[in-house]
Amino acid sequence: MLYAVFMSSALPPFPTPQEPSEQPVLLELGAGSDEPCLRADAARNRARLLDAAARLVAEHGAAGVTMEAVAAAARVGKGTVFRRFGDRTGLLTALLDHSESKFQASFLSGPPPLGPGAPPVERLRAFGCAALRRAADDLELQLAAEPCPDRRFLVPARRVRHAHVVMLLRQAVPGADAELLAQALMGYLEAALLHHLTRQCQMPMERLQAGWYDLVDRLTGAGQPG
Repeated sequence: MLYAVFMSSALPPFPTPQEPSEQPVLLELGAGSDEPCLRADAARNRARLLDAAARLVAEHGAAGVTMEAVAAAARVGKGTVFRRFGDRTGLLTALLDHSESKFQASFLSGPPPLGPGAPPVERLRAFGCAALRRAADDLELQLAAEPCPDRRFLVPARRVRHAHVVMLLRQAVPGADAELLAQALMGYLEAALLHHLTRQCQMPMERLQAGWYDLVDRLTGAGQPG
């Protein structure tokens, strides 16, 4: 299950302590919006389909995961897969749901510096490094699950991350346009860029993490004299 934070067009200042006053709303990316609570048999069928998809990823990589292949592996009709996940992107996103849920829990309520209790700049540094490591672990699957341009910025998981970065920026750089600056920071963490830098440019993860620290420090003014 994923924690989702929804933002209005004009957000009020965030109170102290560092987390928003409203509790996040739980979302399940793989389930249809009209089925917030799956029946037991539907939940079993969904788990069976995800197990089949995970086997295909392990055997053939993300490219081997098609709606037809999952239906055949799970021995169900193709229409069942479409009804449960909508399309291939929805299916692949559901496969990423578990690791994304753990990641969100770590920055929303885990120990500092990633979780609450550390200064906002330290949390921003930790967030980017953790996001880079997580993306590297699931890079092929994340690239395959990349939504089309008109959906890219509406995916619940990305909205949660963006809202979190906005919150930290508002605390670290009061008066700045935190929503736009957060989009710029989020661009550094995109799976496509990570693929280009690590696979095509052969950059080590240590360099990317150091670059994230430098970007955060320059943006927030951390470490600069007076």
